[in-house]
Amino acid sequence: MEFVAWFTHKYIMHGFLWNLHKSHHEKGNHVLERNDFFALIFAIPSWLLIMLGVIYWSPLSIWIGAGMTTYGIAYFLVHDVIIHQRIKWFRNLHGKYIKTLRRAHKMHHKHLGKEDGESFGFLIVNKKYSSY
Repeated sequence: MEFVAWFTHKYIMHGFLWNLHKSHHEKGNHVLERNDFFALIFAIPSWLLIMLGVIYWSPLSIWIGAGMTTYGIAYFLVHDVIIHQRIKWFRNLHGKYIKTLRRAHKMHHKHLGKEDGESFGFLIVNKKYSSY
């Protein structure tokens, strides 16, 4: 899933769906932003895979849908809660990995446009962002 997330972020969110993702790179403390529509965009196929897998008994479909759902939950917890702190949970996490994730994401956000971005990954980031 990490490769899919990297590819989607770099070539789709920073590509033809930039109009939705752009809100995430703009300054401001919004509870909701246009970028949050991606949660629905990814939840719908995940739900369909699980539902159709149950109806037609396709364990592979169920597992793929469940994997997408699990990754979505991880994305919400790590990206929205831990990195951006849009919800005030887990505010005192300061481990090496968390600091590295935050630094890589900060470098991603220093680019306000859709071009010249860096650090498109989610859970796996380049070691250059770690100072440890």
